[in-house]
Amino acid sequence: MSSKLKFINKDKSTFYATTRQRVEIHLKEKGISRNANPAMWGKTAFYLLVTAGLYGLIMSNEFGVWPMFGLALLLGVFSAFIGFNICHDAIHGALSSNSKVNKVFSFVFNLIGASPYVWNLTHNVVHHTYTNIPGHDEDIEVAPGLIRVDTNEKVNKLQRFQHIYAFGLYSLSSLSWVLRKDYVKFFKKQIGAQDTANHPTKEYYKLFGYKAIYYVLFIVLPLVVLDITWWQFIIGFVSLHLAEGLVMGLVFQLAHVVEGTDFPEPNAQGNMEEAWADHQMRTTANFATKNRLAGFLLGGLNQQIEHHLFPKVCHIHYPGISEIVKKTAHEFGLPYIESPSFSKALGSHYRMLKKLGWQDYKTQQIAFEVENAPETSLALS
Repeated sequence: MSSKLKFINKDKSTFYATTRQRVEIHLKEKGISRNANPAMWGKTAFYLLVTAGLYGLIMSNEFGVWPMFGLALLLGVFSAFIGFNICHDAIHGALSSNSKVNKVFSFVFNLIGASPYVWNLTHNVVHHTYTNIPGHDEDIEVAPGLIRVDTNEKVNKLQRFQHIYAFGLYSLSSLSWVLRKDYVKFFKKQIGAQDTANHPTKEYYKLFGYKAIYYVLFIVLPLVVLDITWWQFIIGFVSLHLAEGLVMGLVFQLAHVVEGTDFPEPNAQGNMEEAWADHQMRTTANFATKNRLAGFLLGGLNQQIEHHLFPKVCHIHYPGISEIVKKTAHEFGLPYIESPSFSKALGSHYRMLKKLGWQDYKTQQIAFEVENAPETSLALS
């Protein structure tokens, strides 16, 4: 069981206080609210309308098998975009200054099969606090025993090839989320270092009730309404989630498992010796920050550094504060890890997986052979 750990800021770093002050001054001078602006509300309407439209086209039963298959893939991708652009900000309380508005848009998360309550616990509370700390941040535990990111974990034979099969596992993440993950996390007594043994009674009803609504919308109604066979439905449903899962898995992994990011361990007393914000700079990465399309599609998740430092600032403002964060990080001698494009970040992630799998396995084997080599003696002549 993980023990509660603290960031004790041994060196008394003032990086975060300085960055926060500069960002607040920037927002005030520009007259910018921390929350959504008209462009953000336009994005919100766009993603909601397109996603609802794709679902409606599928349920219209007016298309053949192959167009339906394409629509299912698109619906999966846009479901991920809904999560990135709307639900993520809303659950963080960044979309609106009105908590009721955030609650309304957080509810949309249920309609793509995920629990906003469980996500708040695993992501907002645990991941954002204990980023990339093995045994505490369960977001980096994609598939225990199959994917290795903890350098203290022994490499097994299968993990030698994780750089090859990892992307297939990422594709399964949405299916797991809808059918398994939320239930497992909800009934765990502890997530990372966070005690999760006692939930409000209403959350039990919400978890099962909203999951039931999703299953009706995406399983029962299609089987009843659509003129397709059961196996065609399964192909469409699974393909939707494979597309959604691949998009989600890649975006989340490129933010924390790339070359240059750390996976630090607590000290002997079970604490992190540096400041929390300094830790975020060592464990988080950006990619494709100058690409406007990436910014529009990914809801600021390609600017994870800014997001981790300012999770209650709407992602649409991240481009405007990124140079402030970068400049301040350099002043304090902290890394600002970024890849210029999605493809560069993807390559970095691939090399990271290979290093943590194949290369570390070879090093481990060499060390084992040296340790267990029979002692030899030279005959004296």
